[in-house]
Amino acid sequence: MSPANLGADRQSLRVLMIAPTPFFADRGCHVRIYEETRALQTMGCQVEICTYHLGSNRPGLVIHRTVRVPWYTKTSAGPSWHKLYIDVLLLFKAWAVARRFRPHVIHGHLHEGAAIGWVVGQLLGAPVVGDIQGSLSGELKAHQFIPGHGWMYRFWARNERWINRLPEVMVASCSDVARELRERFGVRRVVLALDGVDTDAFRPDVEIGELRSLVPPGRRAVVYLGLLNAYQGIDHLLAAIPLVLERVPEAHFLIMGYPNEDRYRQKARELGVADHVTFPGRIDYTQAARYLALGEVAVGPKLSETESNGKLYNYMACALPTVAFDTPPSREILGELGVYAPRGDVTALADAVARLLKHPEEARQLGRQLRQRVVEHFSWQNTARQLLTAYDLAREQRRGARR
Repeated sequence: MSPANLGADRQSLRVLMIAPTPFFADRGCHVRIYEETRALQTMGCQVEICTYHLGSNRPGLVIHRTVRVPWYTKTSAGPSWHKLYIDVLLLFKAWAVARRFRPHVIHGHLHEGAAIGWVVGQLLGAPVVGDIQGSLSGELKAHQFIPGHGWMYRFWARNERWINRLPEVMVASCSDVARELRERFGVRRVVLALDGVDTDAFRPDVEIGELRSLVPPGRRAVVYLGLLNAYQGIDHLLAAIPLVLERVPEAHFLIMGYPNEDRYRQKARELGVADHVTFPGRIDYTQAARYLALGEVAVGPKLSETESNGKLYNYMACALPTVAFDTPPSREILGELGVYAPRGDVTALADAVARLLKHPEEARQLGRQLRQRVVEHFSWQNTARQLLTAYDLAREQRRGARR
C-alpha cells in the first residue's frame, strides 16, 4: 500500500505521543509538542500524550503521567541523571497506555522518546516516528553535562547514532537537523517538519494593559523571550547591552524566561546596566504575545548552529524586527528579512540592535514584512501535514516489513 492510499484513513488515526519531559512548562520544545497535538486534532487525529509527573495540563489534551517522584522537581531544559530512571517509568506508562489505546503510530519526541517509542512499538507491532530538534550529544555538550571530546562524548554520539536508526521515520525541526540525520548518522527516511506559530494568538495588536509598567516611561524596549541559558546566547546579550546604551541611552531590555534569573540579574548589576534590564521571569505561554507586544525590537541570539530557534517564529508573528546570530536555523526561519550578527560577536550584536532602534520606521517596515512571511510560510497546520506524511511513510515501512 502506497502512502497516497494510506491517506484515506488519516482522519481516524490514533497517535500516541511520548514526551520525556515535564510537559507543559512554557518553553520551546513543549510548545512544539502542544501545537503539533492541537493541529493534528484539527485534522481528525486522536492523540494521547505520555509524559513525566511534572508539568501543567493543557485544555483539550489527553495527558498520562508517570508515577510521582517527589524529589525530582526540575522543569527547566537540560539533562539530568534522574531522567535515566524516570524514563524507565515513562516506558512502563507508555506501554500500559498503548495496550489500551492501540495506536496506529507512536510519535516519540526527543531521542529518549524515540527510544521508548521503539520499545513499545516492538511490543505492540506499531510503527514509530522520532521527532527531534537537535543533536543529543550536541545538547549534552552545550549544557556542559559532558565534555566536548573524549570517551564520554564518543559514547553518547554512538548511542545517538543507534537511537536515530530505530524509528521507521525521523522528523527534523529544521533543515540542518535533517541534513545531520542523513549525512552524519546515515538515516534514510527523514521528513522535515518546521516549527510554526499561531498567528491568531501571536499578532502585533494584542492588548498590553497593565504590562506597560514593565517598561519605564521614556524607555524603548528590546525583548527576548526564551530559556535563560548560556547556549541561548544570554551572556552575549547582556554583554551587548552597555554597547547599545552608548548609542541609544533610552533602550530598555526585557529578558523574559527561566531558569537562572538570579544569576543573570547579578551579571546585569556587575555590568552596570541593572537599571536598563527587567527580568519578569517565567511567562505563561498564553500571555506571551502580550509581553512581546511591549517591544520595538526582538533579539534571539541562540548560538547553536543546528538546533531550531523557535522563538523567532513568535517574534515574526508579532511583527517585531529581529536580530539573531547568523546561523543556518536562524537563516531558514528569518530569511533575508533577519538582521544578523556573526555568531558570538557581541559588538556586532549590539550594533544591529542599536541600528534598528535608531531607524524606527525602517524597523517597523521590516517587522511588517516578517509578519507576512510567517503568515505565508509557517503554520502549525503545515507542520501537521508533514507529520501525516511521516506517519504514512512509517506505516508503509512497517507493513512492508511484515510482508
